[in-house]
Amino acid sequence: MFRRFIRDMRKYYRYSIVAARSELRAEVANSYLNWLWWVLEPFCFMLIYTFMFGYVFGAKEPYFPVFIFIGISMWDFFNRMVKNSVKIVKNNKAIVSKVYLPKYILVLTKLWVNGFKMIISFAIVIVMMAAYRVPVTWNVLYFVPVLAVLMLLSFGCSCWLMHYGVFVEDLSNVLDIVLRILFYLTGVFYNVRKRIPAPYGAVLTKYNPIAFLLESMRNSLLYGQTPHRKLMLGWLAVSLILCWTGIRKVYRNENSYVKAI
Repeated sequence: MFRRFIRDMRKYYRYSIVAARSELRAEVANSYLNWLWWVLEPFCFMLIYTFMFGYVFGAKEPYFPVFIFIGISMWDFFNRMVKNSVKIVKNNKAIVSKVYLPKYILVLTKLWVNGFKMIISFAIVIVMMAAYRVPVTWNVLYFVPVLAVLMLLSFGCSCWLMHYGVFVEDLSNVLDIVLRILFYLTGVFYNVRKRIPAPYGAVLTKYNPIAFLLESMRNSLLYGQTPHRKLMLGWLAVSLILCWTGIRKVYRNENSYVKAI
């Protein structure tokens, strides 16, 4: 299967890039503000959460607006990836039913689309860090491995959800509920480790990968702290396993997708 995967990636990788560019252009084709919406949406949510939790509820996290914006940027990427993956085969029925395409390439296309939007958001994070005079240390280099683990984890989860989304009609409804619960347990607008009483906060941060990655990104960019390396490697291993088993699941069942849709 590994040789097949390498061969397919060489053959369809460029297609995924072209398809991602086309989707990004189509999103803003009839919009007056064009790509600025990709910045304005998370920025507006950041302002709302900063007001609600920074002023109304008195959150005391240092550099709180930047803290919030990092959380929104990473959560939006993960949320969009897994939600889009459930119906991605059915939404691309015209392509899937007419030509052969490894179905995980559809997920890869979404990875480029949502990843591009997240990178734009992090460009705003850099500007905000400069505006708030956040001290920069060598730990900012952990930005790359944290994002890599997030993207691999999202891709692996999306491959599995794409497969079961073909056969289970109610999966998208169940996923909406799960994501809503996960959103509040991830610490997008608060510090899980500090706000949830011990030892539950630490346990939740350790075993919720999105909460761990959010904390790692904030610590490395804002507070000059080194992320937990062993835990990072552990979640990297889990992400790679999810990716590999998800791709294998797709290969074994993709011939039945056309019949199901």
